[in-house]
Amino acid sequence: MPQSTESTTRPRLLPALAYAALTTAIVSSLGMLLVPTISHDMHVEVSTGQWMLTVNLLVGAVATPIMGRLSDGPHKKRLLLFSLTTILVGSIVAAAAPNFTVFLIGRALQGLTYGIVPVTIALARRYLPDNQARLGISSLSVTVTTGLGLGYPLTGILADLLGFRFAFWFAALFLITTILVVWRVVPTGPDEQAPRNTLDVPGALLVGTGLASLLVAVSEGSRWGWGSPWTLGFFAGAATLLTAWSLVELRTPYPLINLRVLRNGDVLVANSTAIGLGAAMYIGLSIGSLIAQAPASTGYGIALPLFWAGFVMLPLSVASFGANRLVRAVSHRIRMRTLLLVGAGLVTASSVLLWVAHNALWEILIGMLGFGAGMGMTYAAMPALIARSVADTELGSAVSFNQVLRTVGGSFGSALAGAVLAANLAPDLLPTENGIRLALAVGAIGCAVVFVALLVNHVMSRPPTPLSEPADARISQL
Repeated sequence: MPQSTESTTRPRLLPALAYAALTTAIVSSLGMLLVPTISHDMHVEVSTGQWMLTVNLLVGAVATPIMGRLSDGPHKKRLLLFSLTTILVGSIVAAAAPNFTVFLIGRALQGLTYGIVPVTIALARRYLPDNQARLGISSLSVTVTTGLGLGYPLTGILADLLGFRFAFWFAALFLITTILVVWRVVPTGPDEQAPRNTLDVPGALLVGTGLASLLVAVSEGSRWGWGSPWTLGFFAGAATLLTAWSLVELRTPYPLINLRVLRNGDVLVANSTAIGLGAAMYIGLSIGSLIAQAPASTGYGIALPLFWAGFVMLPLSVASFGANRLVRAVSHRIRMRTLLLVGAGLVTASSVLLWVAHNALWEILIGMLGFGAGMGMTYAAMPALIARSVADTELGSAVSFNQVLRTVGGSFGSALAGAVLAANLAPDLLPTENGIRLALAVGAIGCAVVFVALLVNHVMSRPPTPLSEPADARISQL
């Protein structure tokens, strides 16, 4: 686009990209909180209703690495508009669905939302000045966490007062405004500086089906049985497909994800943290939401109605926003690895708190506050570590892979929590106090393992050496 137009667009670009990234938070808030309500209204068992989460994650796992690689190409704005439009169609289909099967189709289309943040990060890296891009990447990476704290209360209010369908209609309305903002503000392109490589179709098919197989096994293992032929078959299929994908990626000239880049120290730390904390944190968040809505007769439930249950996540949003602002303020003086360690420490402390104290609302709220602060720091630090360690042409795919690992980690955490709770049910089929405490213990121990690993790495590591002088000049102090 002409330089003058681009200059006038730049001040509005980061707010527009943040608005687009909020799509992920809005759509994500339509999941876990509404499973009981949608299962009841559509006359399916809760275990069947869980597929509204599973199918969304499946499509997200397949689409996110593809969207990440395409975002490294010349048509970033076109990709973002296409993805937002697809999510809009999915929201409308889900809102108007006459039965659960059609509803699942809508939720599948909404799965593209997991790839929105990597696309916005690629746009920020390309069109914002270097100093703004550095801070913008950190802000965009925590937009989802901040937005969840607002999306959950809003979803709870809309679903409780007007029905769950209205929550999906609201998401559709939000997407329409997002499409208009992106169309008006984001530079049109094509990006003449971007490479015009062909898409690695074999790699996309292998990693997509491999991750899908893994997520099906993890999501359904507790229901099928972890030793059942179906579960073992899907795990074996995932291992085979992902191994084949690794071999293909190392040999193709234009891989979907450059695995050699993933061996970089900063990238490896960010990705390991993503999958480890993703699993451990999801246990705490999901169990916290369950405790908030469980009846008082369970001995641990707070018995909040749906209207108020969403507000349990509000401290998460506030703390995440504050932590992100803090990271931006101190990033010139404190290494990102240090901030990553501090964030993991906060998440660990919150997990331990919920493990030992979770029978009162204030205890849950403090736990969510700590989760938000820790997630705000870690989610700001991870893409910044990646951005300073990879070339511009690899950023979209590298960040998208980190996003995929967060999703996979969250799926592991969800499945693990479900398995623990399923093994500890009371006669009324609600989890027992021992089951709740055991699930929270697993999450706390998982967080502690990640924290100790990061601490050891932090003590033993040295400041990273820049890849090249030009790259260091572009992304110094990240």
